[in-house]
Amino acid sequence: MLSCEGSRRAVTEKKKPLVVITRKLPEPIEARMVELFDAQLNSADRPMTQPELVAAVRRADVLVPTVTDRVDRAVIEQAGPQLKLIANYGNGVDNIDVETAFARQIFVTNTPDVLNEDTADMTMALILAVPRRLVEGARHLSEDECWLGWSPTWMLGRRIWGKKLGIIGMGRIGTAVARRARAFGLSIHYHNRRRVSAKTEAELGATYWESLEQMLARMDIISVNCPSTPANYHLLSARRLSRIQPHAYIVNTARGDIIDEPALLDLIGAGKIAGAGLDVFENEPNPSRKLLKLAAQGKIVALPHMGSSTLEARIDMGEKVILNIRTMIDGHRPPDRILPTDI
Repeated sequence: MLSCEGSRRAVTEKKKPLVVITRKLPEPIEARMVELFDAQLNSADRPMTQPELVAAVRRADVLVPTVTDRVDRAVIEQAGPQLKLIANYGNGVDNIDVETAFARQIFVTNTPDVLNEDTADMTMALILAVPRRLVEGARHLSEDECWLGWSPTWMLGRRIWGKKLGIIGMGRIGTAVARRARAFGLSIHYHNRRRVSAKTEAELGATYWESLEQMLARMDIISVNCPSTPANYHLLSARRLSRIQPHAYIVNTARGDIIDEPALLDLIGAGKIAGAGLDVFENEPNPSRKLLKLAAQGKIVALPHMGSSTLEARIDMGEKVILNIRTMIDGHRPPDRILPTDI
């Protein structure tokens, strides 16, 4: 029988779980990971290849991937029996085959709620930037341009006050966008799988549209804020995009594959949609040449997936990951567990 001192030594010497982190995280989070776990960091911040991901799941107790890591069936099926948790460093889990993980009795978690306000801020920034031609205007103060001064007819954009904003996906982020947009004088409309509460509708002055097609045909600005799921792939198809009015704008801070991007670019190029603000693309990190050409012409404001890029958000995400890992290690269900029925 162990003495009290021996018991304490046994607890102290208990093997820490091996946690493989696929990308470089903020220093405070990495320091905490190293303190709590046997953490394998990625100081080079180079995305892992698929063979490297396979090697990681074969040896790790916990994998901490990001949106750039495809943890698909082929990877998960090669995981070792010790892998108990895939703790995604991100809100979406479209990069993970949740169904296969569930079948293998591997928990999958995400980092909800901590990105809502920052992503909503970026959405609002794009809602302002595209109609008001902010990026085009800024370019005219570069060394390569000559600004001749103010003119009554130069660089005219479109007013957003009084316009109709159609939000696709009235979840946490969509609701945060609606609150900001209402303060800027936009009228709020939305399409969602389920109608929000009467209280929320009253607070936002929001109008619910059961038909996405009918909403699209009547909006001045459309904001995509729904998750990327198999059901939402090309939710904004060529057919649905064709219903949008020629003076309208589209903003997407969700996922690129929700929009049929080639169809959108064709419509913008032909003047059948006024423009777009895109923080995400179908082919990240390599947006198409046509998209970049339209951006150079001022018809698209394109950002490199910056929606949640604040230090505060990244630290909050890391703290969520750590909480999920520690809860699982303690023998409890992680608080941010994702099930196949959730997506």
